[in-house]
Amino acid sequence: MLKKYKKFKVACIQMNSQANIYDNILFAKNKIIYASKKGAKLVLLPENCFLMTTNKKQVQELSSIEEQHPGINEMKRIAKNLGIWIVIGSVNIRDKKKIFNRSLLIDNQGRIKGRYNKIHLFSAKLPNKESYDETRYFTPGKKFCLLNLPWGKIGLTICYDLRFPNLYRKLARKGADFITVPSAFTKFTGGMHWHTLLKARAIETGCFIFAPAQFGNHPGKKQTYGHTLIIDPWGKIINECNKKKSVIISEINTKKVPMMRTSIPSLKLEKKF
Repeated sequence: MLKKYKKFKVACIQMNSQANIYDNILFAKNKIIYASKKGAKLVLLPENCFLMTTNKKQVQELSSIEEQHPGINEMKRIAKNLGIWIVIGSVNIRDKKKIFNRSLLIDNQGRIKGRYNKIHLFSAKLPNKESYDETRYFTPGKKFCLLNLPWGKIGLTICYDLRFPNLYRKLARKGADFITVPSAFTKFTGGMHWHTLLKARAIETGCFIFAPAQFGNHPGKKQTYGHTLIIDPWGKIINECNKKKSVIISEINTKKVPMMRTSIPSLKLEKKF
């Protein structure tokens, strides 16, 4: 029996999140409602969507367990009310004595269907003298995450993971049709690497890539690159956000995934050395 391929609309929200959690939640809520009215059935938020700060004390104070996080609870309500799926790009979650940078998938009934703790924490000293060290705040995750959607399988990743292609190949070999890359990519590295890396991950895996991003100036003099992208399995950019705070919406035809993988069967023929 031939597999029936499906089409659906996906929305990626670009944000300029600040240090006020409730302002960020309200912005996300309004954009999600807008995307839903335009027909989106899956909506994705960027990394650190509810809090952007470089203050370690604030990260610790405003991290909470999932059940008590105001942003997660609001997204669960919205998903159920609108009958849509939502990917929370990432939030700071306290789990026992550890804090994780965590992405969550919420279904159209308002239930958490899965979670992913960022494996590769960003620690770098850039040529422009900017320095970052997420290990000051977070504990790295250990497991990859692949979940079921009504339209196929989705793999969750976060930002700096993008530079580690083995994670993406693993998700694709396990059956991913779509991979999320919610990000707060720096303006400096984004201008040089963002488009290239995302297109490469799409081509290498034969997956759709959904990459909602932060854009603009944030606390701690941090600047993010923006350019939220939706990319097809051939590496073609099918939608891009060039505005500071906005939404991009595209129709996804899942048939493109097997078409690409049949034409260029690199996943199937891959050998381990």
